[in-house]
Amino acid sequence: MSDANYKEIIWNGVWKNNAGIVALLGLCPLLAVSTTVVNGVGLGVATIMVMACSNAIVSLVRQWVPGEIRIPVYILIIAVLVTVIDLAMNAYMQALYLVLGIFVPLIVVNCNVLGRAEAFASKNPVFPSMVDGFMVGLGLTMTLAVLGGMREIIGKGTLLSGIDLAFGESAKAWVITVIPDYHGFLLAILPPGAFIGLGLLIAGKNWLDQRQAAKGEPVRAPEASAATA
Repeated sequence: MSDANYKEIIWNGVWKNNAGIVALLGLCPLLAVSTTVVNGVGLGVATIMVMACSNAIVSLVRQWVPGEIRIPVYILIIAVLVTVIDLAMNAYMQALYLVLGIFVPLIVVNCNVLGRAEAFASKNPVFPSMVDGFMVGLGLTMTLAVLGGMREIIGKGTLLSGIDLAFGESAKAWVITVIPDYHGFLLAILPPGAFIGLGLLIAGKNWLDQRQAAKGEPVRAPEASAATA
């Protein structure tokens, strides 16, 4: 696979077909956990690991899986990986795991994960499939981080609030106070704030795409072509 193909995979996953602000898949965890940057990135990293590994495994076994049972097999692979991530987070980052709650196990039914396994990994070699899963997960993680940052700053006036949940008590010193003596804006951290923030992100991406198109510059990865098997 050429460098142009990999550029297209990266561009599609991170920007062109971003899972959160273009495909609009997995909106339930996207909106629910993006109250802070830490929560969003925590779920995003778990999703990246599941997507990269599941894509690689699906690509590896695709030739031996009959078409009639491919979806149940893919779901089983994803479920095993999610269980491993779930248990690892519970063991090593229990405080963050408890905050994320049911949304870690629910990665099993995330449309992004199964969708990439079916649309890409089942038709392409192992390494490109792993890159595809990683980049789609990274695109979602970036959306979670930006949306979480917007809501946290407006809602609490801080950044990295709750980082001690992942790295221990000593990490509390890493919290950034963006707006001193801020009393908060409750709407930003409630569900309506998530919808408003996501709408602003979608509008911002569309504006950037239209601006590039108006300049006569196609919004695509340079010298990229569609990935092939």
